[in-house]
Amino acid sequence: MRKILTELYGSDKAGLAYPGMDDQGSTSGWYVLSALGFFAINPGCPNYVIGSPLFDKATIHLGNGNKFVIIARNNSPTNMYIQSATFNGKPWNKPWFSYADIAKGGTLEFVMGSEPNKNWGSAPEDAPPSMSQ
Repeated sequence: MRKILTELYGSDKAGLAYPGMDDQGSTSGWYVLSALGFFAINPGCPNYVIGSPLFDKATIHLGNGNKFVIIARNNSPTNMYIQSATFNGKPWNKPWFSYADIAKGGTLEFVMGSEPNKNWGSAPEDAPPSMSQ
């Protein structure tokens, strides 16, 4: 995810920008959400899969007056792997969350590291909902 975000997007000295057509903002929308650390795996489903945030902290100001804050502690180009997470101060072991979680507001906090934590988010019961069995 980080490689796609940092190498395939943006205007750099080589003149590279979006690969292909932006499709009326869908590619830009994917980039913004992915840079925040999550993305919609299925646009018809209200769930988001967690990726790797580019920012140390970002705040989404919601129309209902709430805020959804994403914090990535120890974040860097080499510390791109989630070691652990909390949501509103409670352990969060699922590699996904729902739109309802965003709408309520709160803080999603990650601790980042240089190697994948293969135990975080890997339990079968933590998998995101699927449209198939």
